[in-house]
Order: sequence, then C-alpha cells, then structure tokens
Amino acid sequence: MTATAQESQSLVLIVDDEPFIRMILRHFLEREGYKIAEAQNGREALTAFNQLHPDIILLDAIMPDMDGFECCTHLELLDCSKHTPVLMITGLEDQESVDRAFAVGAMDYITKPIHWPVLRQRVKRLIEQSQLQQKLEAVNLELQRLATIDGLTQIANRRRFEEYLNQEWQRLKRDKRPLSLILCDVDFFKLYNDTYGHRVGDRCLQEIAKAIKDIIKRPGDLVARYGGEEFAVILPNTDTEGATHVAKKICHTVRKLAIPHENSEVSPYVTISAGFTTEIPQSDSDLEEMIAAADRALYQAKAAGRDRFVQDILLPKSKNEW
Repeated sequence: MTATAQESQSLVLIVDDEPFIRMILRHFLEREGYKIAEAQNGREALTAFNQLHPDIILLDAIMPDMDGFECCTHLELLDCSKHTPVLMITGLEDQESVDRAFAVGAMDYITKPIHWPVLRQRVKRLIEQSQLQQKLEAVNLELQRLATIDGLTQIANRRRFEEYLNQEWQRLKRDKRPLSLILCDVDFFKLYNDTYGHRVGDRCLQEIAKAIKDIIKRPGDLVARYGGEEFAVILPNTDTEGATHVAKKICHTVRKLAIPHENSEVSPYVTISAGFTTEIPQSDSDLEEMIAAADRALYQAKAAGRDRFVQDILLPKSKNEW
C-alpha cells in the first residue's frame, strides 16, 4: 500500500456491467490502498455518487440501461461533481469514441485490456490534481474574503461597501423596491484616542463593530467600516420605518455598551451619531446623491448634539432639474 493512498484513503467508484472486471479492478486498487465502491450501470453509478461522493470514478463506456457516456453527461450537471474526475475504461479506442468521452466530461481515458501500471499512475494523478484544485479554490475564496474584510473590525471594508451598494442599487432599481443607507460616526473619537491611546481606541471600534453587526441579522444587509471611526449599514428592501428602527437601535446599543469616555461632551460613555436616508432608486436618480444625503443627515445629527439619529429626506427632482 502506498503512503499517499494510506494517508488519503481515497474512495474509488468502479462502474462496469461485468462482475469479473469489477472484481479485478477492486483487488488491484485495494492493494494500492484505496477504498472501493461498485455499480453495474450508469443509473446505479449516479445513485452511488450522490450517496458516497467518491474521489474518482472508473467508468466503463459500454453498459446496458445507461452507458458511460450518458452517465458522464448526467454527472456533469451535478454541482457536487465538479471536483470528481472520471476515468473512462473501455474497449473502444476509435477517434470518435475518444473524442466523445472527453466531450461529455471524462478527464482521462484508458483502453482494455488494462495496462495496470498505467492505470495505477492515472488514478493517482487524477486524484492528486482534484485535491490540488480544491485546495487552490479554497485559498482563492479566502483571498477574496480577505480583500473585502476590514482587518481591525472583521466587518466589510470600504471596497466591499461600494461594490455592494452599487449592486443593490441596480437590483432595486429594477425591482422598484426601497433601499436604506445609514452612516454612523463615533462621537468625539479623537478625544477618546487622545485620552486612552490608540490600542484602546482600536478595541473600542471592534466592540462597536460587533455590536452593530449583532443588530443587523438579515442575510441581505451589510455592515461596513466606512473609514476611521465611521460605519455604514446597507439595508435593501427597507423602508423609512425599518431604517428608523435600525438607526435607533444602533444608537441605543452603543450607548448600552457603557464604554467609558471621560472627555466626551455628551455622555460619560462612548456614543454614536447616525444619519440615514431611504430611496427607491429610479432611472434618473443618483447613487452618489443618496450617499451625500445620508452624510448630510449624519452632519445634522452631530450639529443637533450627537448621540442621536437623523433622517435626510431625498426630495423628488423638479422639472427644471430633469
């Protein structure tokens, strides 16, 4: 038994209508250290695949009921089969059959009578390639995630905020549904950093980010670090009443964290100001104006004494502005 097969204990699904062929393939591959499952036609193979999710399929081309070509075509339609290589084993070796095997999704092809050292290497190589591809995809997904996450607070970063806001703006423009945007700013945060130091300031931002994220529970909503001590919340399919509820809850929740701020001018604890706006995107409306409206509302909340939320009303354009 090879060390690689021992370590991975990969599962091989053998699909052939001849019991003798299945038996000799089983004995050979078991000696190589693989686990084995069997099916005698394409229909049984599909059932076995859905139940067992093998690491590779050795598939005979010519079988009754459902042959290997049709079986391979059905496997290609299954999302969970994209990492499972198919090695076609058959007595056919004409150009048309070989081309057809690759056309329906087979990764490799070997003819009968089987050359056992060749089979051993091809099974090993196909499994290794599949495992490597899965690892690379997992790494790429993690890199994509890291590219959209703020390193300090572990919520979405500014880049992800802009991408998602534009995506939802376009979608809701088509659906004619409301979109709400909340911008938040931690009150007197420069004074907080000056008083307690930047390391404590970082912990404060982390606590606030977590508190806001815990409030925003719908899968389609997004909490992002907008910049510095600013946070943004995107609320698709949310009207003014819903956005008011969320903005109020954010201010209340941050207040209830009771993070000491002895030099705040509004409270002995850290507080947050929020501004929001709600719009049903139109063909003649402007996403940047929506962001500016939320920012105006945030400025109004600060000017009114901080530790509060304010809504900015986006007025319809007059005919002179069209």
